[in-house]
Amino acid sequence: MYYIEKTFEVSASHHLTLSYESKCTAVHGHNWKITVMCKSRELNADGMVADFTHVKNRIMDMLDHKDINSVLPFNPTAENIAFWIVSQIPKCYKAVVQESEGNVAIYEKD
Repeated sequence: MYYIEKTFEVSASHHLTLSYESKCTAVHGHNWKITVMCKSRELNADGMVADFTHVKNRIMDMLDHKDINSVLPFNPTAENIAFWIVSQIPKCYKAVVQESEGNVAIYEKD
């Protein structure tokens, strides 16, 4: 099995819809640190699992310098964003979304 990992930063705003009072219901921004992990039993014709630039750009193009609530059709928690990233990138099995120094969400396919 071959594995790749790509880490990059996305600057974007969002707000959360929550069942309780929280400062996160107001629009605010993060410099999100995102790590995408892909795997494959075989390499493609170019000798790669996936091109690192393609992995990064697929997410950057949709989220960077955007209001995530206007782009994604769900409550943009870090957990939901991690799940969404895995569904967007071929061969991706795990995403780590860090919205601030101490707050990290991880989604991994079973």
